[in-house]
Amino acid sequence: MSEQGKQKRHREETEHDMMNLIENLKRGDDVKYNRRAFIKSMTGATVALGLATIPFQIVSANKKADKDARVKIAELASLPKGSSVNFSYPTEGDTAILVHTVEGELVAYNNKCTHLQCPVFYEKERDILVCPCHRGFFNIKTGHPMEGPPQRELPLIELEVAGGAVYAVGRKYRHE
Repeated sequence: MSEQGKQKRHREETEHDMMNLIENLKRGDDVKYNRRAFIKSMTGATVALGLATIPFQIVSANKKADKDARVKIAELASLPKGSSVNFSYPTEGDTAILVHTVEGELVAYNNKCTHLQCPVFYEKERDILVCPCHRGFFNIKTGHPMEGPPQRELPLIELEVAGGAVYAVGRKYRHE
């Protein structure tokens, strides 16, 4: 062995010697555990999880399509201007209110106040929806809160009139 090789091998170890920092590295681990391998692993895991949830997404989409089916609410002739009727949509547990306004328009909303889920009633004299629990008032045309603690609009029930009957055909949570 040459004299120069012996000098490198028999260096004094000091705290300031930067060369001593690489003595504990293993080249095999460096290649095995690098950023590229990590990103590949995470991408593979993300794709696998995404593919695993596809059957659940399909089932959920089919159930939603079934829920928003067309439901008959009332005969138009039995609903004079300035009156309202309660009904369930899209399920029996979801109460809603159909209003035939004094102006002759048909509107329907979920019947639960967006503040604390109290029932909402139609007040013909002022042509508004009222939540008596905390004095919340909603615009009959838009479902948006006008006064009181509610901050969000009532979910809109989409309507269709056919053959003299009023049908609920869909629901919108955020609307104008």
